[in-house]
Amino acid sequence: MALFGRESEKAGKPEQAPTRPTGPVEMGTSDRATATRPVAPAPSAEGRAYLDKGSKVSGKLSFDGPARIDGQVDGEIVSKDNLVIGDSAVVTAQIKAASVTVAGKVSGDITAAQRIEIRPAARVIGNLAAPMLVIHEGALFEGHCSMQSEGARDSKVTVFPKDDRLTQVAAQKQA
Repeated sequence: MALFGRESEKAGKPEQAPTRPTGPVEMGTSDRATATRPVAPAPSAEGRAYLDKGSKVSGKLSFDGPARIDGQVDGEIVSKDNLVIGDSAVVTAQIKAASVTVAGKVSGDITAAQRIEIRPAARVIGNLAAPMLVIHEGALFEGHCSMQSEGARDSKVTVFPKDDRLTQVAAQKQA
């Protein structure tokens, strides 16, 4: 039995799978049954985990893959991959990640194993530690930065007085 008397239209055509809208859907009175909710943007290389505007989180966040934050976070953020702090984000946290890109507001220390990038609209108050640091013109950064690799920070350097160094060098030459 066909709905609304359209049996003759379907007789010669194969059935098609229903399509899903790709953007926001306006809902009128007649299409409420077939409309779907707006779909969140598909995950991209920029972030798989996503906290949108309006979200507020307090505590410790941990991400295994790339993540993007556009909401508010208070506490601590740890990511094994790339972390993007979007332009609408307000973050008051200690951040540790492989690489961090900041376009919003961050208050707290940021440590990255690879790179920290502070975009033009960003406001960062805190200490930075990463082997590579990029601060774009127009960004605000207030704090201290260290651009040593993690291995260099962990290694200890022993400094001997000048006389002891000469003795050590002579001993190494004899050996």
